[in-house]
Amino acid sequence: MPELAEVEYYRRQWDAGLTRRIKAVHLHPDKRIFRGSDTRALKRTLTESRLLRSTARGKQMLFVFSGGGWLGLHLGMSGTLRAEPARFRPGKHDHLVLQQAKGALVFRDPRQFGRVRFHTGKTEPSWWSASAPEITSGEFSPAYLTEFLRRHRRAPIKAVLLLQTGFPGVGNWMADEILWRAGISPATRSGDLNARQQSALHRGTRFVAREALRIIGPAFADPPRSWLIHQRWKPGGICPRHRTPLARAAIGGRTTAWCPKCQPDRR
Repeated sequence: MPELAEVEYYRRQWDAGLTRRIKAVHLHPDKRIFRGSDTRALKRTLTESRLLRSTARGKQMLFVFSGGGWLGLHLGMSGTLRAEPARFRPGKHDHLVLQQAKGALVFRDPRQFGRVRFHTGKTEPSWWSASAPEITSGEFSPAYLTEFLRRHRRAPIKAVLLLQTGFPGVGNWMADEILWRAGISPATRSGDLNARQQSALHRGTRFVAREALRIIGPAFADPPRSWLIHQRWKPGGICPRHRTPLARAAIGGRTTAWCPKCQPDRR
């Protein structure tokens, strides 16, 4: 599933259509990704409008159009955004296509776990403004993190890191990377983290988010070889620091990898 930096990369793909007029909107209105959206209003409002700007928060994207159109996209597990030449014709899984004179902006989602939201008006939609603070913002403070952990104190920290209401954009690989850098066992209950561990968790979360956005966001480049991500997928993967074999288990319903030496279980 695309995480924080991958979402930023896909958002940028539609920058090719900035300021250009939408000549036609092609969509598959009966598909699950449009659940809860008025596809007729979407098509009517966006046709002949211009894409003004876009932004991403966590795993969500927002595209703003002239004429009061606000298009929210979530990629789900298999969604992607791309720009195609003007002669492009939609395929089976290209569920939303914004046709422009010199190109086409395409949202493809074969498995349909993504979502399209649409809103019209002068102000941004409530489902966007109510989202959690961005990890790279000042609002994601040590105090904010401490309070969020307190509210979920009985859950293992790996599961808590995957909650988008507190850690927007963090997915499975980012959560493992953060905990490895913080030296915290993924099975540790959130309520059992001491002040030193909470501080390390805050620093690790901010670092991984910031560096992932810097490295992956612009061009989908790989993080440095010193990152855990390169070993966590491998059978027989080892800790990048001292070659200790990684441990693996399902925690919070997700496959998890960690280094028993860097992240001892102190329960």
